Formats: sequence, C-alpha cells, structure tokens
Amino acid sequence: MKSPLLPLVLALLTTTTLRGQSPIPNYTPVDTQLHQTILAMDQRYFDAYNNCDLTTQAAMYTDDFEFYHDRGGLATSKEDLIQALKANICGKVTRYLLPETVEVYPIPGFGAVQLGYHRFENAAEPGAPSVPGRFVAVWRQSGEKWQLHRIISLH
Repeated sequence: MKSPLLPLVLALLTTTTLRGQSPIPNYTPVDTQLHQTILAMDQRYFDAYNNCDLTTQAAMYTDDFEFYHDRGGLATSKEDLIQALKANICGKVTRYLLPETVEVYPIPGFGAVQLGYHRFENAAEPGAPSVPGRFVAVWRQSGEKWQLHRIISLH
C-alpha cells in the first residue's frame, strides 16, 4: 500500500531544494550602445543574406571564421560557405531575427558575443511552420570594423 504522505514529502523536498536557488534574471544590456551596434551589424549582415548580396556577406566574415551548424556541420572556408549560400539560400530562404531574444555581451579586447533566436522561411515551402532556432555569434572588432568570427546555428 502506498503512503499518502509520499507525494507531500516529495513536494516539500523539491520546494526546499528549489527555494535556495535564484531564478534566472531578465536580461539587461551591460552596454546599450554595444547592444545597438551589434543589432545594426546583424541587420546589415542579414539584409545581405536575404537579398543575396554575397560580396557584403563575404566582407563581414573574418579570414579565420568558423561556422558551426547542427545539421550542416563545420564550415571554415569563406569561399565554400559563399558558394553554399549561393546554391542553397539565395532567393530561397529568408531569415527573421526575434530582436526581443537578443543578448549582447562585451568581450574586452576582442569584440562581443551575441545570443538569440531567429527563424527562417523557405520560399519553396510557403505553408511550412517557421520554428525559432538558437544562435550564437562572436563578433570581432578591429577599430570601427565589426566582423563575424564564430557562428553557431541550432535548429
């Protein structure tokens, strides 16, 4: 026979355990100007992405960039990535940032890291659901120039 006290004891243990933990805080930009700069760079890059401006896209990658994709694997060749974008993305896929999800953190002496969610729509599948996916972008700053250094895209 099951004890009617067991669910109560488990609930109390769980509550006691969780009570000492702090909730995840809401994000507040550490540097508002940096946050706006990275959002502007994101907009610039994905305007080029959405409009098949391969020259702008290529210029926005560092020479030693790395792109990690949970479905496509690792890309380290700028030329190969541009060719893949041309063959698979241009005129076919549109990216939408979910700006309320973006977090930006400074990396002193290097640049910034951007975290957030975005979604993609495929022109060949107009009725398909567009599920948000997580991304991480490491931006390198050199003077006034910002470039994408590392990208992680998860679906």
